[in-house]
Amino acid sequence: MTDMTSENPVILSSKEKPKAKKLKLSSIIDHSILIIGSLFMLMPVLMAFTTSTHDHVTIHKEGLMLSIGDQFAENYGAAMFEKGGFTETVDGLTMLMNSLILGIGFAVGKIVISVLAAYAIVYFRLKFATLAFWIIFTTLLLPLEVRILPSYEVVHSFGLSNTYTGLILPLIASATGTFYFRQFFMSVPDELVEAAKIDGAGPFKFLIDILVPISKTMVAAIFIIMFVFGWNQYLWPALITTDETMFTIIRGIRQIILAYAEGNNIPEHGQAMALAVIAVLPPVLIVVFFQSWFVKGLVESEK
Repeated sequence: MTDMTSENPVILSSKEKPKAKKLKLSSIIDHSILIIGSLFMLMPVLMAFTTSTHDHVTIHKEGLMLSIGDQFAENYGAAMFEKGGFTETVDGLTMLMNSLILGIGFAVGKIVISVLAAYAIVYFRLKFATLAFWIIFTTLLLPLEVRILPSYEVVHSFGLSNTYTGLILPLIASATGTFYFRQFFMSVPDELVEAAKIDGAGPFKFLIDILVPISKTMVAAIFIIMFVFGWNQYLWPALITTDETMFTIIRGIRQIILAYAEGNNIPEHGQAMALAVIAVLPPVLIVVFFQSWFVKGLVESEK
C-alpha cells in the first residue's frame, strides 16, 4: 500500500506560487509624469484655498500662503454675503447666481441651436446643406473677440445691456456643437428613419421622440463643455454689464479688489481668494458628477 503522506510534501511543493508583478521602468516614469502634472495643475488651486484662510494684512505682508489660517469662516462668509463693489450693492451670492444663469443659459441655448441646425443639415436634404455646414464650421475662425464691437453695437441698439438676454443671446450660436451633433446624426442607422416614417412620425416627432433620447449622452457632453465655457466668460460680461448687480463671479472678483484698493486701504485679498475658490467649484462639480456621460458622449459610436 502506497504511503500517501510521503507524497504530500512533494505535491505541495510542486504547486506554483503566484508570481509578484514586477514594476516596469516605463510604468514608473508614466505614473511619475501624471503625478507631477496633476500636482502642477492643483497647486495654484491649493494655494488659493490656503491663502483664502488668512487675513488680508498677513497676505499683503507675506504673499501667498501654504499653511491653513484661522480666517476661513470670516473670509468665506464675507465673500458670499457681505455687500461690496464700488456701489456696495453686490455680494458673492448674487454674482454666483448670475454666473449660473449665464452658464446654464449659454449651454442650453447652444445645444438647442446646434441640434436644430445639425438636424436640418442631415435630414432635410437641402440642396446646399454641405455648403451651409462648412460656412457654419468656418465661424470657428471668428471668435467673440473678432466680432465683439458689432455684437456690442447690436445688443446695445436693442436695449439689452445689463440683461440676461444680452449676456446669453449673442453667444449661443455654436459651430462646435453643430459639428458634433451632425456627426452623431449621420451615424444613426437609416433603418431607424424608415421605421419612424412607417409609424407615421413626422419631422418634429422624429426629432423629439427618437433623436433627442438617443442623443442624451452627446447632449450631456456638449452641456459640460459649453457650461464651463460660458461660466468662464469674462470679456463679454465685462463689456455688456455696467450694473454691479448683473456682474458674474468671474467679473466681480477683480471689481471687488479694485473697490477695496481705493485710497490707502489694503485690498481684501483673503475674500478675493475665497471668491476665486468658490468660482472654481461649480464647473468642477459638473465635470466630476457627469464625467462618465462626458466621456461616453464623445467616444461612443454604437446607437
